[in-house]
Amino acid sequence: MSESARPDIGSGGPGRGGGRRRFIGVGVGPGDPELVTFKAARVLRTAGVILVPATEASADGPGRAERIIADVVPDGAARIRRIPFSMAQRRGVGARRADSWRASADAAVEAFGSGCRTVAFATVGDPAVFSTFSYLRATLARRMPDVDYELVPGITAMQALAAASTTPLAEGREILALVPATVGPDRLGRLLDVADSAVIYKGGRTLPEVLRALRERGRRAVIGTDVSLPDQRLVDLDEIDADETLPYFSAVLTTPERTITGGRI
Repeated sequence: MSESARPDIGSGGPGRGGGRRRFIGVGVGPGDPELVTFKAARVLRTAGVILVPATEASADGPGRAERIIADVVPDGAARIRRIPFSMAQRRGVGARRADSWRASADAAVEAFGSGCRTVAFATVGDPAVFSTFSYLRATLARRMPDVDYELVPGITAMQALAAASTTPLAEGREILALVPATVGPDRLGRLLDVADSAVIYKGGRTLPEVLRALRERGRRAVIGTDVSLPDQRLVDLDEIDADETLPYFSAVLTTPERTITGGRI
């Protein structure tokens, strides 16, 4: 085993060796455990504590990130700490979100205080894309400025949706945009007028507005829910009712008509 692949395990157990303390945001992909990278799996196996978000939807049971970890690191259950994250607040930094970041920071501080040298925060998708990790990091950094911060990238929902629908995200000189539906219909419309391909996140509740913007521009699109999981749902734009809504873990991919091999290289 190479030095870089050695488990980060000291005499006190996983993640409790010597060296600087590390807080690592780990992307665990969209849902399929087989899409977790080797590096992410290694960090999850060796971290002293693994923080996972627990939303209202998961209630008292495991959330998506925790379920993925259970498959990847079966013996990691004792090191998992659930952190409450509210999905009820749609926009802005309100009390619920601030409480979630504070609770996560408290859990990390407690873990480091108990002797952990490595604490991981597992997030669905990628920790650098619309992730709560960035907010948590900022909160924790104010309290523990001597901790090192790292990110382990994960496969995103837009990549999984493109793969599941066998649709290239971008070709040639095409412009690809990633946008949350929460920007509102006006900004979304302006973006669709500029971008060749676009992936729209967080559109479950506002799907009617998203569909309207797409249809007004004659765009084609595929909508995916729970992509990469056994019960994934993929539907074309014309199969969705105008007033239909979808669960949180849904995404929309719209691409241009491609009539030339290789796109506009």
